[in-house]
Amino acid sequence: MKILKIMFGLALAMMVAVSCSPKKEAPKVLVLYYSQTSNTKGVAQEIATRLNADIEEIVPVQPYDGEFEATIQRCMKEREEGIKPEIKPLVADLAKYDVIFIGYPVWFGTFAPPVGAFLDKVDLSGKKIVPFCTFGSGGLESSVKDLAEKQPNAEILPGYGVRAARMAAMPKEVEQFLTVSGFIEGAYVLPEDFPEQHPVNADEEAIFDAAVHGYPMLNAKATAVASRAIPEGTEYLFTAKDLPREDKPDMPPAGELKVYVTVEKGDTPVFTKVIR
Repeated sequence: MKILKIMFGLALAMMVAVSCSPKKEAPKVLVLYYSQTSNTKGVAQEIATRLNADIEEIVPVQPYDGEFEATIQRCMKEREEGIKPEIKPLVADLAKYDVIFIGYPVWFGTFAPPVGAFLDKVDLSGKKIVPFCTFGSGGLESSVKDLAEKQPNAEILPGYGVRAARMAAMPKEVEQFLTVSGFIEGAYVLPEDFPEQHPVNADEEAIFDAAVHGYPMLNAKATAVASRAIPEGTEYLFTAKDLPREDKPDMPPAGELKVYVTVEKGDTPVFTKVIR
């Protein structure tokens, strides 16, 4: 009996110790974004909703025109003349947050100028930064590199990017991204690494051509490929040779490209991103 009392006392002491131990606080998360066409805004809202995070928009004092060509011309002028757009002050106190998601459309291979202006104004040292972006063909990797150069003392975590033409797939992809990144609980099996590439055959070349068909800023010929199974179907990683564009024959080709293509079960091929 005495032994049982001692064992019970030890068990009770352990329960008290566990119940009194401080719980680990969840990180405080802010979702910041700049959006011109509402695509990036849609991604930002999806992330903020799933994480129950605070959200705020980066707003330029002089908004960019919604027309594509006008935006391109203004952006080119600003780049050539070193002009940084003025942005409105944030309401959020950045010091309160542990994790900051930063979202933007990709223009000229990097984040849109309002985000560059924001990064020049703040010091995010010690913060965990999660980039996310929308793009026509690609730019996540190059923009993340530029972000890291502007904020060298921040911890840049893996980011998420989606083509504007694939916004319908965004909610599911965001869920998978946040799960894999450990921000939300759930089960998602990462696909295996791509095997070694091999020269494309006729069927694989047809998949590549179907995926890029109709996209005017991508004129390329596939030379090699590797594929892997994913839950939705098959993903291909093509190496392709950039060719002169029909609409801009004077523009020099970019050289070798990496093009990711997904073929979901029962659907047509679609390219998900290009790395130039």
